[in-house]
Amino acid sequence: MSSAQEFRPHRVVVLALDGLLPFELGIPHRIFGRPKDDAGRRLYEVVTCSVRPPGPVQTDADFTIEVAHGPEALATADTVIIPASYELGPVFEEGRLTDELAAALARIRPGTRLASICTGVYVLAAAGYLDGRPATTHWADAEHLQRLFPRIDVDADVLFIDDGDVLTSAGVAAGIDLCLHMVRRDHGTAVANDVARRTVVPPHRDGGQAQYIHRPVPDPQLATTTAARAWALGRLHEPIQLRDMAEQEAMSVRTFTRRFREEVGVSPGQWLTQQRVERARHLLESTDLSVDRVARDAGFGTAPSMRQHLQAALGVTPTAYRRTFRTTTVAASRPSSGA
Repeated sequence: MSSAQEFRPHRVVVLALDGLLPFELGIPHRIFGRPKDDAGRRLYEVVTCSVRPPGPVQTDADFTIEVAHGPEALATADTVIIPASYELGPVFEEGRLTDELAAALARIRPGTRLASICTGVYVLAAAGYLDGRPATTHWADAEHLQRLFPRIDVDADVLFIDDGDVLTSAGVAAGIDLCLHMVRRDHGTAVANDVARRTVVPPHRDGGQAQYIHRPVPDPQLATTTAARAWALGRLHEPIQLRDMAEQEAMSVRTFTRRFREEVGVSPGQWLTQQRVERARHLLESTDLSVDRVARDAGFGTAPSMRQHLQAALGVTPTAYRRTFRTTTVAASRPSSGA
């Protein structure tokens, strides 16, 4: 009974601004509204607030939404998420907060995790949260964001950036990637994968925004590298050379490398490392294999090599990662007594 009384879900507050995109507003509710612990309790509580007292908020569509919470909800948040808006006014045009928005953001407690989807990043930037930090947004706005806020290190190639207590994502569906990443960071791969399956989306998308930017490319019928990727995923535990992947598509190494980057957004080597990191995470969470065995099965060869790659990708050692997520994952895998 006492443990049930002590349990408190992580509170996610979504800030709805005039001109918001309904699709992006719904992403946090869909992703964070699903995870439950082994007792059937929701791991997150999601509420929506406005910068004004409760009432209507305009969307970019032909309808408004009725928001039940005012800016005071921001003071109760463990995580604040700011979806995109097409009516940011001086925030987008001058890099300046309105008095109303500044007063709302001032309610956020120190240490609260902050996240933005697409152009929501302009709000974080104008508030000074991103000074000296890396950030991303929709590729079409990246150059403008960099000009308006030169102190930010804008990366237009990635789907999202996790800089600890501040996270930013690219446009629209990249908000799904970001929210799934936060669930994965909070509760492990198994929980995030379950949410992804229920949402009918991939738990992790390869590459970055480069694959979505329109540019002249070879005929798609000739450019695909899908077979090579499928071939590599089936043998991550083995040494894989670039020429081996190129041979799967009957291409030269040079042509294959160029087309792979055009399709996936990263080099073949970077992609392989990403897949091996994901494999290592899964094995560390879901098995009792030794770190040396996980390193071999994930294709890193040795434990020091895997430690180096996980440290670079996740900021933690394999042992620390397993200690953080192993218990959560095992508990989440048990069938709950509830529905």
